[in-house]
Amino acid sequence: MQIQPSPLKVIFNPPGVQSGMPGDILQIYAIVINQGNQSAVIDVFFDEAFQIFSQSNISPRQRIALAPQQKTEVSFEFQIPINTQAGTYNYTLIVDAPEHYPQETPIPYLRQIKVQPKEHTVIRENDPTFSVKPATNPSNPLIFKFSEALQIEVTVDNRSGRVDRFRLTCLDFEETWFTIRYLKTGLEGAGLLSGGSGLELNPRDQGQILLQFHPPTDILAGSYSPTIRLHSNNSPDLVLLDLVYIQIPEIYHIDVELNTILGTVSRTFGKYEVKLANRGNTVRELAFSAKTQDEEELCTYEFQPSKVRVLPTKSAVVNLIVNPVNRWRRPFFGSALINFKIEVQDQQKLPLPDKLPQATLVWKSRPWWQFLLLLLLILGLLGGVALIIWRILHPEPLKLENFQSSSLSYEEGDRVRLTWDIGNAGRLEKLALLTTGEETKEDLLYDSNNTLKDPSGCQRQQQVLNCTNFPGTTKPGEYTFTLKAFDRSGQLYQISPVKLQIKQNPAPEVVSFQADKSEYEKGQKVTFSWEIRNPEQLKKLQIIRKQEDTTVSNEYDFNQFNQGIPMPIKSFCKKDNQQLTCKNIPSAVNQPGTYTFALQPFAKSIYQPNIKQTETNKVKIKPKPFEIVYFTLNNSSEPNIVVEEGQPVILKWKVVGEDINVQISNLGNVKSEDSRPLIANQALPSQIEIIVTDKFNQPPLRKGFFIKVQPVPTPNNNIAPSNVPDNSL
Repeated sequence: MQIQPSPLKVIFNPPGVQSGMPGDILQIYAIVINQGNQSAVIDVFFDEAFQIFSQSNISPRQRIALAPQQKTEVSFEFQIPINTQAGTYNYTLIVDAPEHYPQETPIPYLRQIKVQPKEHTVIRENDPTFSVKPATNPSNPLIFKFSEALQIEVTVDNRSGRVDRFRLTCLDFEETWFTIRYLKTGLEGAGLLSGGSGLELNPRDQGQILLQFHPPTDILAGSYSPTIRLHSNNSPDLVLLDLVYIQIPEIYHIDVELNTILGTVSRTFGKYEVKLANRGNTVRELAFSAKTQDEEELCTYEFQPSKVRVLPTKSAVVNLIVNPVNRWRRPFFGSALINFKIEVQDQQKLPLPDKLPQATLVWKSRPWWQFLLLLLLILGLLGGVALIIWRILHPEPLKLENFQSSSLSYEEGDRVRLTWDIGNAGRLEKLALLTTGEETKEDLLYDSNNTLKDPSGCQRQQQVLNCTNFPGTTKPGEYTFTLKAFDRSGQLYQISPVKLQIKQNPAPEVVSFQADKSEYEKGQKVTFSWEIRNPEQLKKLQIIRKQEDTTVSNEYDFNQFNQGIPMPIKSFCKKDNQQLTCKNIPSAVNQPGTYTFALQPFAKSIYQPNIKQTETNKVKIKPKPFEIVYFTLNNSSEPNIVVEEGQPVILKWKVVGEDINVQISNLGNVKSEDSRPLIANQALPSQIEIIVTDKFNQPPLRKGFFIKVQPVPTPNNNIAPSNVPDNSL
């Protein structure tokens, strides 16, 4: 199948890579040719990657109109920002004609700009140059792999008229970190590698230098930008520099070892040693804890220090003291084995070994004389039983404790979470929560049937009722929560109330709203652009058309889409830093007239006040122009016509337009296309004119004729015929 040529062609000047230093002013020239068979409106603009040079959020753009086979030149001028780092940057120039070549456009053209270091010498016409492949910049570095060297190809161009020898250096890295090899260009044969002292090139010739980076394995992870310099024997003062951006990936490898120093104790504590070895290339900040491997926790664990910082290839030692608690639980017979394991937490959430070391503390049995203490303990237990019986006969009152909120400040939409403890909950008869503030209400939480209104957040442990994350209100404002409890005798118990605030979410705010043009022709799409702050709080947007009445022209519902942007406008919009920016949004308005459009946002929150509309300047939609195709008399459109009296006259006309009114001076209102037969006589008007108007008050069109009716000549009766005899004689 034959490929159809593109209707648009672009020729660039300069055609290759452009280069400059920070602060330089560069110009881009492009010749745009319309090779198609129709006139077209063409947009020439840059992609978002060019914004690093345009110093704004909007890339340069030009619009041109070209007839078929017509061409024109567009130019862009920009300054490389002073703070731009050296490197090669890719961008795309886009040529688009969506209205006239929608199937063939947009057409992207990939381009490059090489930003040279500030120390780089200004290059003259005959000075040598070099380029690095692959090209790098701070946003597009080369990723180093420890398993293989990172190779870069440097292409040198000797543009002078003399043989020259070139040498490459890299002063930012140690000599053992890189290797430079020069491709031979002499009789040895092209393509042979050599570790010689330079690259010798004939005039107007090119050659290659291979630069391999192989830093040691203990190099720190991060971004590196070594500077490479090309030296010329013929021009030793010429400074030719370029930067290579390299990313050293992170390696996370930490060894953890647990050694026992004192693992069997009776009255003292156990001593252990944790050895750490950082075999990666990142700095590790580690914290330590430990927990039992048994059913109950019988010891406390103290690390000295509790946090350490281990540099790459370095080691550290942490002392661990394991101290048994609850000395009364020390065994009377045999020894207790307390199994525990250490836990390591990385402060930067970096990976840690899957399996950490474990150890065992041996707790020796008690001496025989401690049986006496056991006897005393039994007696104490009997006394405790007696105390319990007394408490049953004389129960303790309710105890309200730990009434608090998980936070004193909430955002709108968050649910308030309350926590409290009630001691001696067996005597609880009724529990209520009083809320005062923007909303005032009292919720019954517990009734006489021992039924919890929200049992999922409450737990009863023995005689303590613990309620956690109990839901409260959600409306913005300042609130005071009071917990009220009644026991079986009807006595009221209260605790200090909790005061907190629910902050209202910021309302969506229209930063800007405007029509993309002030005038349109009927049939063109009316498009709008806007910027809205806090788009996450949007419920819907309305574009309102205002003329004689107010009509909602477009409506976009933000609640129906998980991505936060309605599908009809998703391709026109983007979110950035809590701001929604939309460009070229089409509107369903096509009737001629002068309109004012307003953007009306609605907030998700039911507590937000009405948001004020933002209006555009007046937008005019012009009607399509009308035209007199022809207006002839006897197939002639000459302004002055002479006809003979009695001669038939045919008047023809054709007018095209929308909602037009056609009048002919002697015929009145007529159809837009018709013909009329007339007779040339003295009653025929000397002037016939056609007048075309429309309902949109466009300037009328007129066209007419001046008609002269010429009488038919009559014979002369005073001349005698030649064959009549003359009786005068």
